[in-house]
Order: sequence, then structure tokens, then C-alpha cells
Amino acid sequence: MPSLSAYFIVGATAAAVTFVLIPIVIRLSPRFGAVVEPSERRVHEQPTPTAGGAAMMGGVIVATLVAALHPGFREVMAARTEMFGVVVAALVIWSVGLVDDIREISPPAKIAGMVLSGSVMSLTGVSILVFRVPFFEVLFLSADWSFLITVVWVIGMANVVNLIDGLDGLAAGIVAIASATFLLYALRLGTENVLDAANPGGLWAVIALGVCIGFLPHNVHPARIFMGDGGALLLGLLMAASTMSVGGRTSVDFSGQTFFFFAPIVIPLLILGVPVLDTVFAVMRRTVRRRGLSAPDKEHLHHRLMNLGHGHRRAVLILWGWSALLSAFVLYPTYTGDGDAIVPLGVAALALALFSGLHPKWRGATVELDESELEGLE
Repeated sequence: MPSLSAYFIVGATAAAVTFVLIPIVIRLSPRFGAVVEPSERRVHEQPTPTAGGAAMMGGVIVATLVAALHPGFREVMAARTEMFGVVVAALVIWSVGLVDDIREISPPAKIAGMVLSGSVMSLTGVSILVFRVPFFEVLFLSADWSFLITVVWVIGMANVVNLIDGLDGLAAGIVAIASATFLLYALRLGTENVLDAANPGGLWAVIALGVCIGFLPHNVHPARIFMGDGGALLLGLLMAASTMSVGGRTSVDFSGQTFFFFAPIVIPLLILGVPVLDTVFAVMRRTVRRRGLSAPDKEHLHHRLMNLGHGHRRAVLILWGWSALLSAFVLYPTYTGDGDAIVPLGVAALALALFSGLHPKWRGATVELDESELEGLE
């Protein structure tokens, strides 16, 4: 497996390139109409550029080139078709999101772009080959099923990240936590010889981590720029590439002693538990109300936290905390082989839930929100 220093160099490159490109994107966004105006659906009060995904895409390309030149990734880069496929798929899905940021396109058109991206990945060898379901045997997928599940997985990951991108810094922070966790998980499996040294899962995870770190300083509240659909869909694709490479290719039973961790493809769902739950609730809510799945509303988890009285930054920090807690829940038994972490982490989860729901009441006063946040909650 590549060394930690090799991963650090690639991740730092992705972060640095993204960070440096953001001011350029901010300056150019108004020329292309990639600016979000204040509205009832949003909490910001100033016109804000929304093409941050362009800087992220630049970070992905440069970091991939650095990895291709680094001797530590020689075996990973041996599968050039796969690497090329992910980059092309990333360009496709980012382009679809960018067009939607500039000029809104229909939901079927966006889904078509995601299907194309997933198809490119599957055809170039980045796909789910092994599917383990608890209480059942390992399923080795046929070519047709592998293609279908791969495309569905890409669509799912892209939409999970896109739907959670509702507050400054929220999506980038959650994906940073998730990608760091999955990088550590991949490194652990590599150390135990569960993953082949040529597996690219860790590489895509560290690149996703890098672009999020480079983007976050410009995106924390009050944000100077949004990642837009282009950035959200891009991050979702990178997470899909990483999770499929790691979780969809090994049939070896390793991940600690907790039974459900023997299903590798379940792990990213746990790490991304906050946005996944938010997506599930959104689908159920809109189905019951007979509204389109793409119809916007103000009932996502972050909106509910703000309705409870949490400010913008506190709501983001709470959801980051949930993501970090779920990530620790995955990593602890993986690194120790002991599932006893369930109890202390469960207590910590309960404490965080109580803080999320009751803290404003404990204060015995209404938490003051700034004008932009109040407008977003009306």
C-alpha cells in the first residue's frame, strides 16, 4: 500500500490547489451567472458565487496527476483505465452540476448526467463486484447486476451529498470527516492484507478529503462561495468511487468483531449516516405529500436544528459531531477487533441528541438569530 507520506502529498496538493483556485472562481462566477441571489428558500442575505465545484475539480485533476507521478502510487496507477474512468466521470457529473448552477435544468436531465457518470465508471472497471447482505452469503454480482448497482450507487452518493448541502460548511465538513474515516478504514484493510496494494479506494478518499479542506476556509459561515451542485455531485462521485473500490471488491470477513461490519458496503452508509438519514426522511416526506422528490423544502435535519433555536454555526457543528461519532463507531472495532465501543459511543450519541434537542430550552430564553437566518426560517 502507498505510504502515509504519499497520501499526505496527494491530499495536500488537492487542498492547496482548491484553496488557491477559489478566489479566481469567486471573481469569475458573476461573468457566467453562477451566483445565487437571496431568496425565501435560502439563509444567506448577499448574492454569493456558487461555482466552488470548479476549484474542487481543479484540485482533483492536479492531485491525480501528482499521484500518477509519485512512485508510491505506481501499483495503484497501473490500472490506468480505472483512473481515467473516474476522472472522466468526475468531469461529466461536475459539468452537469455546473450547468444546473448557472441555468437550472430538469431533474431527469440531472439524473441522466449521473447515469452517464456511473456508466463511465462501470465500463472502465470501477464497479461493485461483491455484495454481502447480513444473514446471507456473499453475492458475487454478474456483469449486468454489477453495472446496475454501480450506477445506482453513484446516483445515491451524489444525491446524498447534494441534499445535505444546505448550510455553510455543512456538506464539505461531513464529506471531509467521511473521507478521512474511509481512508483510515482502507489503510487498516491494506495493513491486514485484505485489500490489494493496487486498490485505489484510499487515493480517491484522500483527494476528496483534500478538496474539502481546501474549500472549507472559504465556505464557513458566512460563506464567500458555495460549492453548488457541481461541487456536491463531484464529492458524491468521489465517495462512490472510494467506497466501491474498497467495499465492493473484498469478500473477506474483516472489520472487527461486530457482525454487521462484515458487510463492507454498509460502512459508507454508516459513515455518511447523517446525510443518508436526511435523504431517506426527505424521500418519505415528499412521497407522503405527493410532491416531486426534487421539490425543495425547509424540513431537512439542519433546518430542524435551526427551528429548535440553534444558530447557523452550531447546527453545522452538531451535524459534524454526529458524523464524527458515527465514523468513530466504524473505526474503533476495525482497529481494535473489539465491539465493546458500542456502549460508550451510544452514551455519547444520546448526550449529543439531548444537546441537539434540549439545549435551547435549558437556557430558558429564545436564541437570537441574525436576519438572514430568520428569513430562512419563515
